[in-house]
Amino acid sequence: MGFLKEFKEFAMRGSVVDLAVGVVIGGAFGKIVTSLVDNIIMPPIGMLTGGIDFSSMKYVLKEGNEAAGVAEVAIGYGTFINVLIQFIIVAFCIFLVVKGINSLKREAPAAPEEAPAPTKEETLLTEIRDILKNK
Repeated sequence: MGFLKEFKEFAMRGSVVDLAVGVVIGGAFGKIVTSLVDNIIMPPIGMLTGGIDFSSMKYVLKEGNEAAGVAEVAIGYGTFINVLIQFIIVAFCIFLVVKGINSLKREAPAAPEEAPAPTKEETLLTEIRDILKNK
């Protein structure tokens, strides 16, 4: 019974719930970025590069043969280029979000530092100075 209670406390902690929300939002954000790259960014880049479709770029290691039931073996480096661009966009967006959050955080004003208590030598010298002044 203690195990279930401990698990419930763990699962209901604020940081775990925040992490779950972040993962769900991150997944949705990933789909948005994928669509942005595939449907908006890559077509103009492909047009500028002479109609190259990056997602179909590949290096064929072994030709496939449908009649014989042999699948093609290829390295899809075009897909890698698309994923790399998606990563750069996501990293930039996260950078902007973190920068915005950091600018919203206000630094607490620094507490004025108290002067350290005088040492025994300083106290003794002050007393001697005061005695000499009074003479």
